[in-house]
Amino acid sequence: MPSKTAISKFGSTELSKEDAALAALYESTIKEFTEGTIVSGTISEVRANEVLVDIGYKSEGSIAIAEFRNPEDVALDAEIEVLLEAIENDDGMIVLSKQKAEVQRNWDSVVNNCNEGDTVEGRVRSRVKGGMIVDVMGIDAFLPGSQVDVVPVRNPDEFVGNTFQFKVLKINEDRRNIVVSRRELLEEERKVMRQQLLKTIESGQIRKGIVKNITDFGAFIDLNGLDGLLHITDMTWGRINHPSEVLKIAEEVEVMILEVDLVKERVSLGLKQLHNNPWEGIESKFPIASRIKGKVVNLMPYGAFVELEEGVEGLVHVSEISWTKRVTRASDVLSIGQEVEAVILNVNSQDKKISLGMRQTERNPWEMLQDEHPIGSIVHGKVRNFTNYGAFVELNHGVDGMIHVSDMSWTKKINNPADFLDKGQDVTAVVLEIDANNQRISLGLKQAQEDPWANVTAQFSVGQIVKGKVSKITTFGAFVEMEEGIEGLVHISQISDQRVENVKEVINPGDEVEARIIKIDTVDRRIGLSIKAAKIADEDFTVSDEMLEGLKSGDDLVDLGSAFDEVITGSEEWHPGDK
Repeated sequence: MPSKTAISKFGSTELSKEDAALAALYESTIKEFTEGTIVSGTISEVRANEVLVDIGYKSEGSIAIAEFRNPEDVALDAEIEVLLEAIENDDGMIVLSKQKAEVQRNWDSVVNNCNEGDTVEGRVRSRVKGGMIVDVMGIDAFLPGSQVDVVPVRNPDEFVGNTFQFKVLKINEDRRNIVVSRRELLEEERKVMRQQLLKTIESGQIRKGIVKNITDFGAFIDLNGLDGLLHITDMTWGRINHPSEVLKIAEEVEVMILEVDLVKERVSLGLKQLHNNPWEGIESKFPIASRIKGKVVNLMPYGAFVELEEGVEGLVHVSEISWTKRVTRASDVLSIGQEVEAVILNVNSQDKKISLGMRQTERNPWEMLQDEHPIGSIVHGKVRNFTNYGAFVELNHGVDGMIHVSDMSWTKKINNPADFLDKGQDVTAVVLEIDANNQRISLGLKQAQEDPWANVTAQFSVGQIVKGKVSKITTFGAFVEMEEGIEGLVHISQISDQRVENVKEVINPGDEVEARIIKIDTVDRRIGLSIKAAKIADEDFTVSDEMLEGLKSGDDLVDLGSAFDEVITGSEEWHPGDK
């Protein structure tokens, strides 16, 4: 190699023949350098952040010290391989890279020694979007997420830093890209194990497996190379809503082989079959009418399922929860996990159904009421609620009795029960009827009071002059209250000697009037009055057909209840004795 003095004079015409020869040799050496090739060099200087390398070119190249795996071991005059990236940069310096030289050497080694389909060893270096980076012979290979394992990977970080065997799927020399798969190797292994397993597996065997996947209808169990289906109905003798209540992913379980299809390579598994069927001999364990205690395990709108023992449940229908409360949804009165006491009503071992009753644990309050309050007895209660046909009165034992509107007053026709009674009001009534089977008790409010009509004929007689106050005006006449609870009707034709078109033009509610009694009907509880007849002398008075024209028997106009324009009707109306 020419001296630095000689090199500095290469451009001068004063060179000696020796120096000129050396310069020509040097120039020919430089021409041999090609960008993108790997060359050898010698470390000429080690600095804090860089290393100078002499590759025999007219100038030295600089390499960042970070490109050396162990910077502390870098030594002067040590020979290394570098990649010549550029002969000169903007500063006239050659551009070298030690790392890229190593990558190139490794890539050449991979290309020369590996083919697609080969098995290689690699170390998972890091996670990236869509997969992982694997170090294969010094080259970064891409491991797609779908190729990591035969099952979905829940924690990819567990693979980072570990070394595995991989299958080379693709080598792209132009892009210097390698794609590998771990899954394909695992599937090949599983295929071999599956074939071996199918030769020995039989129905009735007990095998161990790993829970591979859980679905709504069951779980897939890896039997060491062969997946078997454990259906939700074969997990437990009891009731579950989802397989995840029994199994967990990656859990080891012991299962029974129920069925094997060698052609389709399908295996059906059972978990509950490892235990005795709790429904065998169920009638002897839970005889009808016996009392049991259990835990509510499921609630449906129509009832509650109660666990009697593991794998055995009974249903309490909403109609069997309470004697007195009308339960529309089981969840209104019961909760999951609640301990309850019930009575066995029916057992069907074939359909695996048990009917339970909670109310049967207590005596029927309707039967008790029948003994304590026979028909005709006096009861006391509190008005609890209204319907359009009556009022419900809360009695003892949580039983409600019903007072129909027709049994509220002797003298008034009640259109709206809430106008006659108040919610929460204490009342005294008479028991009219008890229907324990249909859970109904009919009460009478008026029957607990004296009937003002009982002695009406002793107080009043036809032809008698009475005084009273107008209580109500109707289109057909006016009602006059003669005394409390007793009213009579003055028909529009009996108000005046003159023709009356509108009652309100002649008399009004609250007016004091004098009238003569022209009719008393104790059966229909009607009294007919005439203001016109009150002006006739007693000795001249006689009841004429003309006076009674508006008071014909059966005519609603003379019924005291017609003081109200509307009568109570409706499909919801219930009368004592109705079913």
